[in-house]
Amino acid sequence: MLLDRYYETIDKLYARIRETQRGNVLQAGKLIAESVQNGACVHIFDTGHIINSELVERGGGLMLYKPFKYSLNVEDPVRPRDRSHINTSMEGLAAYALRASGALPGDVMIIGSVSGKTMNVIDLAIEAKKFGLKIIALTSMSYSAQVKSEHSSGKRLFECADIVLDNCAPAAEAMIDVEGLPAKFGAASGLAAAFIMWSVSSVVIEELLNAGITPSVFKSHNFEGGPEFNLNLREIYKKTGY
Repeated sequence: MLLDRYYETIDKLYARIRETQRGNVLQAGKLIAESVQNGACVHIFDTGHIINSELVERGGGLMLYKPFKYSLNVEDPVRPRDRSHINTSMEGLAAYALRASGALPGDVMIIGSVSGKTMNVIDLAIEAKKFGLKIIALTSMSYSAQVKSEHSSGKRLFECADIVLDNCAPAAEAMIDVEGLPAKFGAASGLAAAFIMWSVSSVVIEELLNAGITPSVFKSHNFEGGPEFNLNLREIYKKTGY
């Protein structure tokens, strides 16, 4: 059955991550914990492969993860015009976004992109590093090795990072050949990203506890007592940063 093949494929994906990424996971978790102890914040920028929604404001998750988002919006209510052909992404926009944000040198930026080739991702990684942030990349090394950068620097995400977490997704990221389908089935990046980042979080929590720091971890908002518990945590986070 395809279901059994899918289960087996996911088991192999997770096994490969455990075997190849443990050292990088430990390194990333320790970097985050050390940075937080020094007053840093942790920003997450993701291109749609789950880590924003999986890590931010989740029951059982760390409060210290904060989403980093930016866009260019133009308000000009005159004649309608087809703008579908216009690319509003541009190099340099990330530098402005960082200057306008609450980010400071010494903060950590986690950037997720499975291909690691897109202009806005590379632009943010380069500019954030110039700004003094530490960059953790979550990407597919197999995928990135087979694509060209869309940024003028020619760099891909893994080439801009301090630490690289390989989600072990294959090129084009689908995993299973299915007879009768012209394309492979089953994306790897979302499940892999969640697995890796929860693993990183376990290291962050242990490192902070070992340092005598109790990090704020959400309770489920929909469970009894959750809203009140989380409201109190937010006040603690405002004072401590963790």
